[in-house]
Amino acid sequence: MSKNILLLPGDGIGPEIVAETRKVLEVVNEKYDLGLELNEALVGGSAIDATGKPLPDETLAAAKAADAILLGAVGGPKWDTNPDFQIRPEKGLLGLRTELELFGNLRPAILYPQLAHASTLKEEVVSGLDILIVRELTGGIYFGKPRGIREKEGGVREGYNTYVYDENEIRRIGRVAFEAARARNKKLCSVDKANVLEVTVLWREIMEELKTEYPDVELSHMYVDNAAMQLVRAPKQFDVIVTGNMFGDILSDAAAMLTGSIGMLPSASLDKNGKGMYEPCHGSAPDIAGQGKANPLATILSAAMMLRYSLDQGQAADAIEAAVSKVLDQGLRTPDILSEGMRQVSTAEMGDAVVAALNS
Repeated sequence: MSKNILLLPGDGIGPEIVAETRKVLEVVNEKYDLGLELNEALVGGSAIDATGKPLPDETLAAAKAADAILLGAVGGPKWDTNPDFQIRPEKGLLGLRTELELFGNLRPAILYPQLAHASTLKEEVVSGLDILIVRELTGGIYFGKPRGIREKEGGVREGYNTYVYDENEIRRIGRVAFEAARARNKKLCSVDKANVLEVTVLWREIMEELKTEYPDVELSHMYVDNAAMQLVRAPKQFDVIVTGNMFGDILSDAAAMLTGSIGMLPSASLDKNGKGMYEPCHGSAPDIAGQGKANPLATILSAAMMLRYSLDQGQAADAIEAAVSKVLDQGLRTPDILSEGMRQVSTAEMGDAVVAALNS
């Protein structure tokens, strides 16, 4: 039975890294007889240029019909000056998350042993790092209402946002995190700010209620400020972290840099049925777009996550991850992970090397 995969190259380096990932998917498709059908559509700035909208109706329809989605990146200074906030590339990404109900964001922070020297922390602190951050993606302060900018008495302007979660939203992301912890090392740390914010008091209460359904998983709680400190001080104490949208946004980027380069890190955004949109953790990097300097490995590893989580093709996912590790063993590096004694390669050369490793 065929599987419809929608590729959304997007903006900046997006088309380059998605092109390399497409080559990898074509190889595993043939090698493992996956029945993948690869299609492309516009999103973000490229969609604004072509249609006037960051998320065209045709793209949304294709995304809803797809079995899984692979996104490159969106955004860039070209579109940042648009006075209409709704006509920004990022609105295309947020629209996909909302319309597809992609509430569960999985962001692994894995340090490949070949890149231990690339982290800004001491090797003994980060060597062997393997954390999974589960972030709630469609609620919290990024989506809460009311929101806006208003004028107070006396003409003083005031910006305001609403941080809100209901118990159903908390419970469904909690279950994703507990299930993930159960499949790993059975340790889950829930991050909140329950000493200050009532919404996270409820968050903590729901996590405690869920614990009774997962007696084999060790649940702990940590305030977000302490969690940020602990990620830098002793990151290997964590296995799975679950938190809300804003805290997860910040902590996952901090965790990404523990690994030496955000260019190595994939992510998944899932709905309640496991259908997902997969994308690298990095942005569109318009300053290096078209120069062959972009690291495609995060996108290639996102494709591996797609095969594993949405398509139940663990063997093919394992093969891609093993190929990436083999390429790193060969000393091949894009500029973001380059170090003394390694050989610098272009975006396309890195993609070709992964393909060669898969075929060897």
